[in-house]
Amino acid sequence: MAEQTKRVYGVQFGLLCLSAFLFFSSFNMIIPELPDYLAGLGGEEYKGLIIALFALTAGLSRPFSGKLADQIGRVPVMVVGGLVCVLAGLLYPLVASVGAFLLLRFVHGFSTGFTPTGNSAYVADLVPVERRGEAMGLLGLSGSLGMAAGPALGGLLASEYTANVMFYTSSAAAFLSVAVIWHMQETVSHPKKFSLGLLRINRREVLEPRVLAPSLVMLLTSFGFGTILTIIPDFSTHLGIQNKGLFFTSFTLSSLAIRFLAGRASDKYGRVAVLRVSSALLTLAMLVIGLVTTDTGLLLAGVLFGVATGMNSPTIYAWTIDLSHLEHRGRAMATMYIALEAGIGLGALGSGWLYANQSSNFTLVFWASGVFSLLAFLYLVLVVKREKEV
Repeated sequence: MAEQTKRVYGVQFGLLCLSAFLFFSSFNMIIPELPDYLAGLGGEEYKGLIIALFALTAGLSRPFSGKLADQIGRVPVMVVGGLVCVLAGLLYPLVASVGAFLLLRFVHGFSTGFTPTGNSAYVADLVPVERRGEAMGLLGLSGSLGMAAGPALGGLLASEYTANVMFYTSSAAAFLSVAVIWHMQETVSHPKKFSLGLLRINRREVLEPRVLAPSLVMLLTSFGFGTILTIIPDFSTHLGIQNKGLFFTSFTLSSLAIRFLAGRASDKYGRVAVLRVSSALLTLAMLVIGLVTTDTGLLLAGVLFGVATGMNSPTIYAWTIDLSHLEHRGRAMATMYIALEAGIGLGALGSGWLYANQSSNFTLVFWASGVFSLLAFLYLVLVVKREKEV
């Protein structure tokens, strides 16, 4: 037992969690301020593209990051994603037009197309199956801490100093995330050297059929997250909340305590059982957010949303790994992340279109997103059998 604990929670795991914290802090730091920044460039009607373009590139890059993670190793894939964040943070202050801004958002999406794929595959290599949910919960906890600290710090820097200071701080956090993992031990036994030939992807390398069930659940439950990322900054302003990062801090902090517990629960009671609860709570959270009329109410609703997402994400990650083959783990995680990015992107585009910069549409937007998490719940109850989860 002691040997198993050391294997799971040794130095390598600790470095990975620290890097995840810094990485998620980096790109989440700027999200609450981007709608106003784009509006200042004259692109208010393109707010839905802020998240959608980012998610599109992340999704398009997943087959490549999954293949590279299996072939050249987990660490190089994580490093590439971090370096993209470093570069993006340095370039935002130089953007002077709507077109250049949207192009940079498209490029910035490569970061999450690579680093989380490498992170998840690395943890899967370290962790025995009976503790997988717990370990994914701890990795998710690290990312959630970054998602909580990033927006709050970004909002503070933008309001007390300038948006450029926020962008440079984002770049610095990404640089530190790369520095932490630079000399980390590779878990792929015989990694290949990179060659351009590895970038050729055939049809069978795009998706891993074995993980389509958890990927579908991820697709349906991430619509709401795309809506939150796109609409909450404007909704916060509508309710009189000056720091638009406070909702993000509220929901990510509330997910911290539940992630570890949910991971252990999924190890004990099964992935599907936990996901049924999380998808039901996510549906309820979107319904409640749509009814909110005060700043305090929004932050409390954020707590419920955080509990739901804190249960959902690590459980889906663990279920995906359960169903994957060892030699195709990178591809399996990439498939699940493609579903994640597709859900976020479609949620962002759909919510931006429904919202149309009209405050009277807020309730409609949040309730419409809740329909998709309800579909996930129905799929898990009516279609997925418990024996399919392992």
